[in-house]
Order: sequence, then structure tokens, then C-alpha cells
Amino acid sequence: MAAPDRQTSGEVLERSEQQTKKPELYKVLLLNDDYTTMEFVVEVLESVFHKGPAEAYRIMLAVHTQGKGLCGVYSFEVAETKVATVVERARENGFPLRAAMEPE
Repeated sequence: MAAPDRQTSGEVLERSEQQTKKPELYKVLLLNDDYTTMEFVVEVLESVFHKGPAEAYRIMLAVHTQGKGLCGVYSFEVAETKVATVVERARENGFPLRAAMEPE
């Protein structure tokens, strides 16, 4: 089939190029405190961040010894939800555990 003739009445048709960029990613960190138990931190890592027992234990030790531990890297909305879930779950269980997010 032949392409139909386009009547542009003297205007120039421009093809606009859409540029897409990947969403900015954020690191989710757990922050150490003196009251939250190591067992609860491991439980949060396994349930909220879907870490295996060995990796959850490794991250928990980083939180305990270095003051913070990297739980994962996510898009803004997912990171924000994970932080809110951690804080909510900690409060429900009487712990002051905090989570933070920062740009990667």
C-alpha cells in the first residue's frame, strides 16, 4: 500500500522524540539504637525486605556494629513505603527502631 499524501498547508511536521529516564533510586537503611532487639531487627529484615536468614543476620550485625545497615535500593515510592512499614511495625512492638532513605 502506498502511504497517503499528507496535506500540511505549508507547515513542517516534526517528529518529537520522547526521552525517558530511569527513576532515581534510594537506599533504605536501618539505624542502630540501644533498645531494639537483634531478633526483632532480623525479623523485620526477613518480613519487610524479604531477606534470607543469613543475609538478614549479616545486615543486623552491620546495624549493630556500624550504626546502620543497607536493606536495599528501591524507587522513591517503594523506599518510602518500606521506611513507613518498619517504623509502624517497630512502634507496634514497642521498639524505637528507625529507618531512613537517602539517594543512591
